[in-house]
Amino acid sequence: MADNLPTEFDVVVVGTGLPESIIAAACARSGQRVLHVDSRNYYGGNWASFSFSGLLSWIKENQQKADLSDECEDWRKLILEDEEAIPLSSKDKTIQHVEDFCFGDQDSAEGVEEAGALPKLHVPGALAAQGESPGPEKESPAVEGIPLGSQGSPAVEGIPLGSQESPAVEGIPLGSQESPAVEGIPLGSQGSPAVEEASPGSEKENAAVESPGEEPQSCSEAARAAAGDGAGAAPGPGAAPSTADGDSAPQPAKTEAAPSENAAQEPKKITYSQIVREGRRFNVDLVSKLLYSRGLLIDLLIKSNVSRYAEFKNATRVLAFREGKVEQVPCSRADVFNSRQLTMVEKRMLMKFLTFCLDYEQHPEEYQEHESSTFAEFLQTRKLTPSLQHFILHSIAMVAQTESSTLEGLQATKKFLQCLGRYGNTPFLFPLYGQGEIPQCFCRLCAVFGGIYCLRHAVRCLVLDRASGRCKAIVDQFGQRISANYFIVEDSYLSESTCTNVCYRQISRAVLITDQSVLNTDSEQQVSILTVPPLEPAMAAVRVIELCSSTMTCMKDTYLVHLTCPSTKTAREDLEPVVQKLFNLNTEKETENEELEKPRVLWAVYFNMRDSSGVEKSSYAGLPSNVYVCSGPDSALGNDCAVKQAETIFREMFPAEEFCPPPPNPEDIIYDEDEIEPEESGLNNSPETKPETSAEESSSEGGAAVTKEE
Repeated sequence: MADNLPTEFDVVVVGTGLPESIIAAACARSGQRVLHVDSRNYYGGNWASFSFSGLLSWIKENQQKADLSDECEDWRKLILEDEEAIPLSSKDKTIQHVEDFCFGDQDSAEGVEEAGALPKLHVPGALAAQGESPGPEKESPAVEGIPLGSQGSPAVEGIPLGSQESPAVEGIPLGSQESPAVEGIPLGSQGSPAVEEASPGSEKENAAVESPGEEPQSCSEAARAAAGDGAGAAPGPGAAPSTADGDSAPQPAKTEAAPSENAAQEPKKITYSQIVREGRRFNVDLVSKLLYSRGLLIDLLIKSNVSRYAEFKNATRVLAFREGKVEQVPCSRADVFNSRQLTMVEKRMLMKFLTFCLDYEQHPEEYQEHESSTFAEFLQTRKLTPSLQHFILHSIAMVAQTESSTLEGLQATKKFLQCLGRYGNTPFLFPLYGQGEIPQCFCRLCAVFGGIYCLRHAVRCLVLDRASGRCKAIVDQFGQRISANYFIVEDSYLSESTCTNVCYRQISRAVLITDQSVLNTDSEQQVSILTVPPLEPAMAAVRVIELCSSTMTCMKDTYLVHLTCPSTKTAREDLEPVVQKLFNLNTEKETENEELEKPRVLWAVYFNMRDSSGVEKSSYAGLPSNVYVCSGPDSALGNDCAVKQAETIFREMFPAEEFCPPPPNPEDIIYDEDEIEPEESGLNNSPETKPETSAEESSSEGGAAVTKEE
């Protein structure tokens, strides 16, 4: 329980978003004593992913905006005369203008229960107001001192990081025996399902400290098992394919190929009651991002070996919206020469320009006189056709038409091209089960190296020592004082008085569930990214990411569509014009032929999210030097901002320590005598050896062995 928490730590981290989780992992890895708390009952903060029922609870919570009651109203009495309290906010104000719409028969879902839902009796700590915990299946099993590698990777299909090339057929394992620092858990290995089916209670036995906020976490893997995502559970009607125990690696590839046989058929009619029933098949991200294959986050995942806790799927295509139509953009050399929409002259023009962008620094005379121009104006001087200019500006560089300079456009184009071919024919990867998996992976690494986790554990204030001007402790909701040397606080926890001088930006977000892809092809299993140019001069370009069921984020025969742009108005006002261009919002049968060709929206939610990135620490009033603020998600496609921020803060605290070094080689670990005895007697059941064994078995069964890229 919380009253059993130690009273002294080296680092206290408040909030479990991506930057905070990376910092917590880096600190624990360098030997610091870490306490990681969050007042929410799920991991990730605004980086989280929810099941459909969890998302509905989150929507209700943010529409009501009920303030949390103080469990310890007299905490101010704990502040001494020579101390000062910096109150923290108990109310999350980062989400606004939440509007959800159902375009089907909502009444038909009354009384429908979610398939595979755990009995409420098993979650005694659930919020009474909601009846259940939002997104319990996403509350990481990574939290309670689980030994490194014990969980394996809960993927049905995907690409472990550290591989050099992607396989011809997605879903084939890429386990590596030669490079322990980067090997992933091979897909479909015999060890993975066994780990997945481990009883939820076993995690509690390994808990360093059991907090009231952690009880639902023990249900995480069981929830996934119930959802049929690889633990051998029987799928419900209309469910995505599941993998039974011991399935070999090619099995997921077979399930992926099957839908293409019916691609020409009309899309199946999906009802709202089906969505509710199959709600655990959904993993809906609050923030929509992709990972650049040579980006900072991928490099960090490989270097720290956190990649062993997750699996990834290639984004399969980059799309463009031009003249009212969606079309595929040729990215790689092979795509360019195989493209039927480009003439031979255009192909040569495009290849020549892309080749120039790869080493543009070596030819400054080509762009120096245009440095003061926008990238769009620079493209007009390169003798490119209008269609090529559109592809490069909106689908390859993906920069603003009127704001981005020539150098920014060239840098973005070069980054795109450098990421091609590492794992597939696009530069992007997407984590299976959603973006919310990534913070949980780093939380798991922190827990492995001794970090203590408490969810539903609010912090009332920071305690400032007036003599030194430094923060010396926190006071939690139970009135306990916990001392530390450094404090990391997520921006949303700071009070209004602290943030008086801060000017925040906003992000407009929409999440849609649709019945077909925006661009139908032979294969239904596509992960697509599309940038829609501004429909009006004052509006921003809208980024659209469409996910298929094989990403484990939606049920079979549906697509999950994320729309994101910087806010100018409310999210609905910003994004609904784009939704109307791409999708059919009509529920009546009598619709025009043009509308019938568009994907039909089954359900939608719009909301605005605070963008606190880029705020200088000096903007916050009265924060001591040993308190560091982490921002929430930004509107960019990648995660570079979060990784840079985490590394900068870590280096300020511990300049002599390495940031997230590779894990030690098991052969180099020296054990104490008491730890060796159980091993010699054959009683050591530590799961640490399981992933390695399964990796070797899988590789010997035909998995492609690869080495780390130099």
